[in-house]
This record gives sequence, C-alpha cells and structure tokens, in this order.
Amino acid sequence: MNTDSAPLTRRQFRRRPDQGMIAGVAAGLAEYLDVDVVAVRLAFVILALAGGIAVPLYVAAWLLVPAEGSSSSIAEDAFHQWV
Repeated sequence: MNTDSAPLTRRQFRRRPDQGMIAGVAAGLAEYLDVDVVAVRLAFVILALAGGIAVPLYVAAWLLVPAEGSSSSIAEDAFHQWV
C-alpha cells in the first residue's frame, strides 16, 4: 500500500477568456485536455467547415461553461436573474 499518495485534484473544464481569441472556450478545452490550443482551434474550424457542428457546440460551451475564477456560467447567471 502506497502511503505517499497525494490527494487527487479534480480537473475542471473552465473557459479562459484571458487567453482566448473569442470567449476562451478553445483555450480552456486545450488546458483541460492538455493539448496545444492551436490543435483545438483547428479542430473547431474543421468541424465548422464540415457541417457546422462546431458553431453550436462553441456557443453552448460559451454559455454553459464557467470562466476561470467564476463559480457560475453565463447561462446560470441569466437563469438566476429571471427566477
């Protein structure tokens, strides 16, 4: 049994508006997946050109994924203002 184990930290997908070109979705996803942000942006462009699925996915992530340092998403904040 290993007694040197450090507590596991759970990675969270957060937008990175400070590092993003539009809303930080690709930068946050790249950090979460531990890949280069250029690869994620390229994948978004390819998916956008090959049927357009990237556009609604990007908008959904923009609205539903909280920005780094925030505890709630844009959609959650808007929902709480209406309720």
